[in-house]
Amino acid sequence: MEDLIEELINAGAYKAAVIETADIPFDKSLRDYCTMNMCGQYGKNWACPPGVGEPDELIERAKKYKYALVFQTVSELEDSFDFEGMQAAAKRHRELSKSVREKIAEKAKEHLELTAGGCNICEKCAKITDEPCRFPEKAVSSLEAYCIHVSQLAEKCGMKYINGKDTVTYFGAYLYNI
Repeated sequence: MEDLIEELINAGAYKAAVIETADIPFDKSLRDYCTMNMCGQYGKNWACPPGVGEPDELIERAKKYKYALVFQTVSELEDSFDFEGMQAAAKRHRELSKSVREKIAEKAKEHLELTAGGCNICEKCAKITDEPCRFPEKAVSSLEAYCIHVSQLAEKCGMKYINGKDTVTYFGAYLYNI
């Protein structure tokens, strides 16, 4: 995966690292933040809680993978209230993740993509109309939905969770087996 780390960096990731999934810090209490619905996606997206599954189930699913390729993007903002800048940075982060998706699939016999925020494959998630997910093989959940403590994960990967004043940092990971 060393070549994918280099590719992520060249494509715009600030940092990337590979760790064993056994070293990922999980915390079921993080689900409480999802239920507060700060992002507005709780119950409205199949890749977000509660539709994505229960914490124990998701942690068990994640632990079936041996390794995690973790990456971060860091973007500058005009100020700490620059919501449009944050949205643009999130879009760049998702595009970066998408750019290596096929390459991960070529190298790893099994993988699970997790990123910042919930799935946005569809313009309007089928969950809203209580229909099945249209693209379950493409749906992407957040690290937090899987109860991953991202600030602790960053530290374990030699990354900073906060990268300075007037910046926004997003994290993603590919959990995989070779």
